[in-house]
Amino acid sequence: MKKYIPLMLIAASASLWGCIAIFVRGLAQVGFSSMEIVTIRVVIAAILLAVIGGIKYRNEMAIRIKDSWLFIGTGIFSIVFFNWCYFTALNLMDVSLAVILLYTSPIFVSILSYFVFRDKFTKTKFLAVAGTFVGCVLVAGFRGDSATVSATGLLIGLGAGLGYALYSIFGKAALNKYKPFTITFYTFLTAALFLLPLTRLWEKADVVLTGDSLLYGAGLGIIPTVLAYFMYTKGLEKTDSSTAAVIATVEPIVATMLGVFLYGEGIGILQIIGSALILLAVSATNLNFENIRPNKKRLQSM
Repeated sequence: MKKYIPLMLIAASASLWGCIAIFVRGLAQVGFSSMEIVTIRVVIAAILLAVIGGIKYRNEMAIRIKDSWLFIGTGIFSIVFFNWCYFTALNLMDVSLAVILLYTSPIFVSILSYFVFRDKFTKTKFLAVAGTFVGCVLVAGFRGDSATVSATGLLIGLGAGLGYALYSIFGKAALNKYKPFTITFYTFLTAALFLLPLTRLWEKADVVLTGDSLLYGAGLGIIPTVLAYFMYTKGLEKTDSSTAAVIATVEPIVATMLGVFLYGEGIGILQIIGSALILLAVSATNLNFENIRPNKKRLQSM
């Protein structure tokens, strides 16, 4: 049973990510813009991570000034951009479709890694990119109620996937020098320091400190952020990243159920097919098929 616990932790963390729309839409209804919601998320996360770091990870809190560009990359170019795109998409389209577009990130990682790290671009990755493109076309197509995803919504949703992918690119470079906790803490700290003066959120203190704002804000910063991150990281300790990435596709399933049962959202047959194509493409980019092919010599000896 113990060997399944890491897998369960990863699935649980993905499920928490799938519930993020509850907090985002709740804060949007209170009157916060997408960028202000991003600010609330990163500020609360940065404060909580600072407390946790001070208690448990003091030896991982130091960084070199010359490495600041790494956290500008993960914090501003990834977290800020990705969260703004994602939160905007959640308010422009159905929850399930916004999450599916976010899950194009592994495809962007494959493409960017080819140019940045010279990673091999295999036939599997090429087919995955093609499958994702077709899936996005279908996701943007007609639904049963004749509604469509606008070009703007589609681009913003794909922007979330690109921004999320950038975290892997900058994060991979940062991992050569720092521990995962250090990267996560300074990512959120950099994002918070960038966004606070930009959004001037303190001018909305009377709104921020209301009951609903505090409830949704704290929930956003704790449940699908800090708590989900620690559960995912704990699961990764005894699970390879490819397997974890495939298990994490639980997130769009949870998001779809949330959209249907909580928000009464529908989804057409073409979008179901498109979503399935994207998820299959994502799984393909994270599975090493070389490792699961039958060993001919071994089979012949049986």
